Amino acid sequence: MSQRNSDGKRSAREALQEQRAQDAARAKRKRTLVVAGGVVAVLGIAAVIGVAASGHHGSTTPQSGTPAAAPSGATGTDSLVIPVGAPDAPSTLTIYEDFRCPACDAFETQFTPTIHALEDSGQIKTEYHLVTLIDGNLGGSGSLNAANAAACAQDAGKFRAYHDVLYANQPDEQDDKFADKNTLLTLAGKVPGLKTATFTACVNNGTHDSWVQKSNDAFGNSGFNATPTILLNGKSIYGTNPALTPDSLQQMVTAANKGKQPAKVTATPS
Repeated sequence: MSQRNSDGKRSAREALQEQRAQDAARAKRKRTLVVAGGVVAVLGIAAVIGVAASGHHGSTTPQSGTPAAAPSGATGTDSLVIPVGAPDAPSTLTIYEDFRCPACDAFETQFTPTIHALEDSGQIKTEYHLVTLIDGNLGGSGSLNAANAAACAQDAGKFRAYHDVLYANQPDEQDDKFADKNTLLTLAGKVPGLKTATFTACVNNGTHDSWVQKSNDAFGNSGFNATPTILLNGKSIYGTNPALTPDSLQQMVTAANKGKQPAKVTATPS
């Protein structure tokens, strides 16, 4: 073989090897781009799913268009007040409370007899605003479910009695016992005539859940940030110095009602 032919063959082999090396390099770059593009796509999808999941988890507000079914006889702005006592009583006691709240239970234990006596003598009417702070702080649904059940009792004209039963049987704050609707229904058996098929369906179906959530949202926008919050004729009177007592509450109401006639109460409010 001549030197010329030998050089030609080496050149051809070298050219082929160079071409193959270039082809391999291009193929490697293509695979890298495909993998990188796939990772970006997966991360993008994950981000979208994460945002959607985060938005869903963080929202406790009913979906747009869900009606907030107010209980029978509810009054006030957006019908968010459950009233107890004669409507024309000369003074108004406003109570914001959460059925899971231990401080609310302490208030009720100390003040319930006095409040009932003032209601039943026509000196005050009480306006209840139901709140779900403990559900938000500790998790669970006991505040919501108990408030819905209390609203169902309002439908039956037995809010006051059932309200008192719930506080008399309030579990430990860490024990979300009121999340169990069977517990709420069992406690309803302590109120004569309350545990009917209609009440049971109202509790089990969460008929007033959206209304309770709306009430809690209104509390969040009220400027108050703790339960219980107690107002007499619009003025905060609980958690102040000197501390409120049943006697001082009675004295405050007497002073506020001076020169005014008490309402005529024909029957003890339920």
